[in-house]
Amino acid sequence: MQEQKRPGLQLEIITGMSGAGKTQVIHSLEDMGFYCVDNLPPALIPKFTDLITQSPSKMEKVALVIDIRGGEFFPDLFEALSKLKSQKIPYEILFLEASNETLVRRFKETRRRHPLAPMGRVLDGIIEERLRLQELRGMADKVIDTSDLSNQQLKDQIWNHFADNKQGQLSITIMSFGYKYGLPLDADLAIDVRFLPNPFYIEALRPHTGENKEVMEYVLSNPLAQTFLKKYLDLLDFLIPHYCEEGKMHLMIAIGCTGGQHRSVALSNWIAKSLRGCGYQVVVNHRDILKSGVKHT
Repeated sequence: MQEQKRPGLQLEIITGMSGAGKTQVIHSLEDMGFYCVDNLPPALIPKFTDLITQSPSKMEKVALVIDIRGGEFFPDLFEALSKLKSQKIPYEILFLEASNETLVRRFKETRRRHPLAPMGRVLDGIIEERLRLQELRGMADKVIDTSDLSNQQLKDQIWNHFADNKQGQLSITIMSFGYKYGLPLDADLAIDVRFLPNPFYIEALRPHTGENKEVMEYVLSNPLAQTFLKKYLDLLDFLIPHYCEEGKMHLMIAIGCTGGQHRSVALSNWIAKSLRGCGYQVVVNHRDILKSGVKHT
């Protein structure tokens, strides 16, 4: 009976592209005390959660890996998620993403066959999988692009998200990035700050990053930057409560400049500090800060 279900269940659905790092995520979650099940047939999810929530045991953190390996049973996932909603069982979908080039390289390095291309080209399987997962990706509460992440960096992101994230409380990641290296695939909101004067053209500032005091003062003291920050904080002040009302668990805000070392870094740090002052859980990730050999000061 529904009234017997414990309200404390934290259910995570781990999914995404083959080769994007789901195994590493599961290992991290196991270390954090999650009960993890890999490749559970989607149709069994409602029965599995019934078993957990009606059990006298204290199993409250559960992670299920559901992906394309389910074959013909994979489409059952959408019906299973609908049943969870009707039963008022909260869940979060974590989707792991990576570029086609990265996934091809990983499959070649491990000499594994892609589940959708057992006898064909790996790239063909990746393209087909991306198409089949498109709807599920759109439903995800959090998307992590692992293209440029080491196993340790991915583990750090998982720990930052799950260890500090109290159930029902929105966590926010502010990511600085360089447009020359591509847009972050996992961004919910992306803003281009290349309209601001670039410290790169100041000889004394060029070797440093936006975490350097002089670079930060140069960027933040500009009247145009001050106006932008006020307007952007007003926008976030409007948007974030509505994301919370919709049940969103994680928000990725991407701030981009040309190289991802100066303007975007300084502005990301300032925005993160402001949001923390409003009581939000905020993590900062400077994706491209060291790619051009500038000093991390």
